[in-house]
Amino acid sequence: MAINGNGIIDRTRFNRHTILLVEDNDDDVFLMQCLFRKSGIPNPLQIVNDGEEAIAYLKGEGAYGDRQKFPRPVIVLLDLNMPRRNGLEVLEWVRQQPGLKQLTVHILSASNRSVDVRRAYELGANAYIVKPGRVQALVEMIKAWHTVAQFSAFPANE
Repeated sequence: MAINGNGIIDRTRFNRHTILLVEDNDDDVFLMQCLFRKSGIPNPLQIVNDGEEAIAYLKGEGAYGDRQKFPRPVIVLLDLNMPRRNGLEVLEWVRQQPGLKQLTVHILSASNRSVDVRRAYELGANAYIVKPGRVQALVEMIKAWHTVAQFSAFPANE
């Protein structure tokens, strides 16, 4: 990772860093992959399909043990409603891990229920983004999200 003298990921090299999408819906995964391409987002996008896979990926265990092929992400885009472990359970697990508790986690969900939003922030989400229903609005949202992410500072992975 490109790190400046303060131990912060250099934003000028942000686009090289992996983003982990945790999403169980194949249609939503396909849509996000298309949106990243259409929006010109150059970051490598890794996909896992449920909370257990997300944890295995973040631990670098099992199929995700090769950090060259499955690098630690700079941001996790985390769905809420998934099998095995839901997004809130994954977020809670992440915040309990000494090497991951500063990892940037953005909830990306269709739910705008206040109980979900409140709980996500209580557990340490960095952002809670509600997916718009229209594809063009989703394209605009992803572009805006990526622009903000490019100018954000991220703690270096330990």
